[in-house]
Amino acid sequence: QVQLAESGGGLVQAGGSLRLACAASGRTFRSYVMGWFRQAPGMEREFVAATTWGDNSPLYTDSVKGRFTISKDNANPAVYLQMNSLKPEDTAVYYCAARLRPGYARVPGGYDYWGQGTQVTVSS
Repeated sequence: QVQLAESGGGLVQAGGSLRLACAASGRTFRSYVMGWFRQAPGMEREFVAATTWGDNSPLYTDSVKGRFTISKDNANPAVYLQMNSLKPEDTAVYYCAARLRPGYARVPGGYDYWGQGTQVTVSS
């Protein structure tokens, strides 16, 4: 079992920044990939970014490239999502997810454990 807990969401004005954190506990050594997804009201859950506990380059969806940065702390362990230049269309519930198989995945079905989510609201 892997337990994930997100924090750091909130309300911010357009152009502002937020840093999300995902604390991982349990059998985290079993997870290969850690990802961030988001889900806006009435929309499907979409991939945002992912990283591995190893040295692989991170993966981003095109709409956040250059604005969001995913990072990790292997010692704790935790994964972070630094979000800069936020836009109203970034408003969503953001979820942290763990994948127990090697290789990146961009679909929710590719991940095995999920956090409870944290709300990010960007006002215009």
